[in-house]
Amino acid sequence: MKIKLTKDEKKVAEDLKRGKYQSLSKSDVKQYAKLATSEVERRKESRKEERINIRLTPDDLAGLRVRAEEEGLPYQTLVASVIHKYVDGQLVDVNNLSAIKRALKVD
Repeated sequence: MKIKLTKDEKKVAEDLKRGKYQSLSKSDVKQYAKLATSEVERRKESRKEERINIRLTPDDLAGLRVRAEEEGLPYQTLVASVIHKYVDGQLVDVNNLSAIKRALKVD
């Protein structure tokens, strides 16, 4: 039975036949493994999250849950996303678009 390859798999197979890739020495493999492990650990450290507690009115919480369901997200993820966007300056007040347009000088 012949296996059908995807476009990307065919390209890799052709490159292998042409000798485009070489095996690494054992010392290089160990070195890359160490680098990969340290990179994984670095990323884990940078992704650590902290818990916060927040008090919301029942109506606000219900509204968050509805919006999160519309987005297909857990409501905690939606809250974290909104906070992240606010901190990064990506959250825009749609009620204040005229001020934003003036600041950007857009008609």
